[in-house]
Order: sequence, then structure tokens, then C-alpha cells
Amino acid sequence: THESVGESLTFYDSIYGYPVFASPKERSWKQFLAESKDHGWPSFRDPEVNWENVRVMPNGEVVSKDGTHLGHNLPDNAGNRFC
Repeated sequence: THESVGESLTFYDSIYGYPVFASPKERSWKQFLAESKDHGWPSFRDPEVNWENVRVMPNGEVVSKDGTHLGHNLPDNAGNRFC
């Protein structure tokens, strides 16, 4: 399993292949999985975003630097949530 402290899973752009998210960071696997299950898909926080490769559009859409749709920013009481 991915329960080791400091271990994270990298998520890649499905078209261009570069890393866009790495999770969990600054939270546990249990927290990452619980939040993701609650929303039905992976849910990332600011520290987990690879900002070199990810953009947030004015309408909240999240895309890779080359335009691949990655989801939306749906902020909650804990801050930005990208899913």
C-alpha cells in the first residue's frame, strides 16, 4: 500500500505525459483517499499541484500547460480543491 510517510503517487497529463499532481503532500494517505472517495474522484490541494504544468482558468477550469482538461477548482473551507 501507499501508507509510508513521505511517499506520494504522481498523476500525469493523459495526453502529454508530464506530471500534474503528486499526492498526498502535507496530509496522510488516509485523508487523501477519504476526500477523494467523498467526491468520487481524486481531489488535490495546493501543495499537490505541479504549478509548472498546471493552470487554473478564470472560470475555475483546471488544465495542463498544453490545455488538457484536468478538472475544476472547487474551493471549500480548507482552501482550493482541484478535482
